[in-house]
Amino acid sequence: MYEWNEIALNLAKDIEREVMPLFGTKKAGEFIGFSPSGDKTKLVDKVAEDVVLEYLRPLGVNVVSEEIGNIEAGSEYTIVVDPIDGSFNFIQGIPIFGFSFAVFKNEKPVYAMIYEFITKNVYEGIPGEGAYLNGERIRVRHLNEKSISISFYTRGRGARLVEKVKRTRVLGAIAVELAYLARGSLDGVIDIRNYVRPTDIAAGYIIAKEAGAIITDDSGEEIKFRLDAREKLNIIAVNDKRLLKLILEVI
Repeated sequence: MYEWNEIALNLAKDIEREVMPLFGTKKAGEFIGFSPSGDKTKLVDKVAEDVVLEYLRPLGVNVVSEEIGNIEAGSEYTIVVDPIDGSFNFIQGIPIFGFSFAVFKNEKPVYAMIYEFITKNVYEGIPGEGAYLNGERIRVRHLNEKSISISFYTRGRGARLVEKVKRTRVLGAIAVELAYLARGSLDGVIDIRNYVRPTDIAAGYIIAKEAGAIITDDSGEEIKFRLDAREKLNIIAVNDKRLLKLILEVI
């Protein structure tokens, strides 16, 4: 039987060892090529993904990763991984980025981890068992309608939403932001640019959901995604139905 938490944490630490010497350096941002989804691959992404492939290939599992795409191994298990979510932040020396790791058995979520390299925080989600930060149970916070704080990515659509809330954040690492929603640091995480991929949100989706978040697409339907590096999505993740209603009315 796979010990997913050990596998995820060991992998995160291996990546950390390899990439942290590059943090905030020009070298980290060197252009290497294009990913299957058409995004530019930077040196740091390649270094991190090489560690992932070296670690996961011997396990014989399917892998879906940002830079390499889909690796089919004929396994019932698929690992959806973003070795460094927030690599632009990493390259620029902004300390908000993390390792995102989600396990699916025949497309059913089994386990998720997000690891923040700078704070060393470990977020975990186990379907049916809850969400955890460093082993302690976490929940979304209760909505205070006078003090709503959201992370909001848009290209103009629904821009009036910023007038309806008290604080708007754009932290540049959606996996980490979903973990912050799960721990009660944000009330919502919204990205309606038709831009995020399953690799960005798979682990955060499991963790936030287990912490009590409501997660939908931009029409308010429960979000569904394929285990595919190329798919692009919109996501609304909130701590309360009232906030979901407000967001859907505005967008």
